[in-house]
Amino acid sequence: MPDPKVVVALDFPSVARATSFINQMKPNLCRLKIGKELFAIGGPAFVESCIDKGFDVFLDLKYHDIPNTVAKACQAAAKMGVWMINVHALGGRKMMEAAKEAVLQNSHQPILIGVTILTSMEESDLKEVGLVGTPHDNVLRLAKLASDSGLDGVVCSAQEAAAIREVVGKDFCLVTPGIRPETADANDQKRIMTPEAALAAGSSYLVIGRPITQAKDPIQALVDINESIKGL
Repeated sequence: MPDPKVVVALDFPSVARATSFINQMKPNLCRLKIGKELFAIGGPAFVESCIDKGFDVFLDLKYHDIPNTVAKACQAAAKMGVWMINVHALGGRKMMEAAKEAVLQNSHQPILIGVTILTSMEESDLKEVGLVGTPHDNVLRLAKLASDSGLDGVVCSAQEAAAIREVVGKDFCLVTPGIRPETADANDQKRIMTPEAALAAGSSYLVIGRPITQAKDPIQALVDINESIKGL
């Protein structure tokens, strides 16, 4: 079975535009990430349409609530048949354990990962909400907590991947956004890394949006990225 490392972020403002793009893609070349905006527009029906086309779907909704509510949300997502879901690690051990237990109760069990510290947050932002230390310190602590709570991995910057690997080991799933081929613009991403460097640093899957979705030839852009990481 193919195991595409590229997860294309479907950051489109409408189901029609997202669907037009998806129809150019192939499930053996990439997976798809559906976030809050597109899910709010298209709902479960859109998610299931992507799955019906043969794509693995990362449902990126970042659940963060009391344990029972998050558990029910994860169970509902699992029943849709998605490949991966995520929760906020700052929800704590009890919430993450409840999420994992809910996933395990389902016949289809998606990969469950945690969001540590949002890449938009700096040390001053963390201090305002009562978190001590640098973003890097907090990311490592929360990644360890996510692992201890039974989660399968975390979302992280590729620049943090090697350090996280030292804390949680080689089998923990690291999903990294902020990936840009050398020929692509950085756009609004601050902490970026090429696909090759990210996988070499320990990333498991690469979330890539505009370098593919806004390319003149999206399928060729995807093929080129896959070629660059072949064998890594």
